[in-house]
Amino acid sequence: MSLLSRDRFVAVLGASGVGLGQRKGNETLWLGSVGFIDEGFHAWAVALDTLDCLLAEHTRAGAELSVVISGHFSRFCLVPWSDQISSPDELQGFAQLCFEDLFGAPTQPWSLVLSAEPAGYDRVASALPQDLLARLRSLVSERGLRLRSVQPYLMAAFNHFDKSLDAGDFLFVVAEPVRSVLLLAREGRWAAVRSVGTGDSDAALTALIGRESQLQASTSERPLSVYLHAPARIEAQPDVPGVQLRTLEEDRTGVRDALYVMSRAVA
Repeated sequence: MSLLSRDRFVAVLGASGVGLGQRKGNETLWLGSVGFIDEGFHAWAVALDTLDCLLAEHTRAGAELSVVISGHFSRFCLVPWSDQISSPDELQGFAQLCFEDLFGAPTQPWSLVLSAEPAGYDRVASALPQDLLARLRSLVSERGLRLRSVQPYLMAAFNHFDKSLDAGDFLFVVAEPVRSVLLLAREGRWAAVRSVGTGDSDAALTALIGRESQLQASTSERPLSVYLHAPARIEAQPDVPGVQLRTLEEDRTGVRDALYVMSRAVA
């Protein structure tokens, strides 16, 4: 095996910028980020063109690439348990129906991934545009790289902080600058997942979490722990009443880039 094949890179597709880092053991050497004009959901095409330029500058054939994608380009849905489903294909079809009930008939195909849960438990489904994934795989292949993983940032952040969250009842909020995703667990089971277009200022997050807390208090008397992760709040951490912040381990590089913070959550 060549040394080049052991090179590992992490790319972050943000709502208005793309970043790239190289993994050195447990550390990340940040190679930089490039911003672009946010043209809404379909900005992912510009994001991938930007990523291609970064890969051309910094990578060589044989390296591995992990990609984390902003909630801006992702969709999420809770898929209820059904004992009438007996195959993976039926489960995928049922999840697709759940997405259509929530978002309407799709104008483009989506690729769905469901969380692994025991029988009888609801699942969290995440979706990314198939065109995005196809273009990503194509440009990675053209550069001779190996695509190690692709995941929404919600999943990377949850997996990073999972062991620090209460096992029973909690609300986990991932607040990016233009969109927040809320993941709710009740009695150790997924109960809801929502994506909301909102800023990550103290005022916006206080209002968002306050509304969600009031809603949950009206539906259950069980106490709810609230956790907040806001990767772009580098200079000043959020100050939101009743919330436990979840931040990445202290970093000594001095890099002040939200995309760099997001890259460090990738296992």
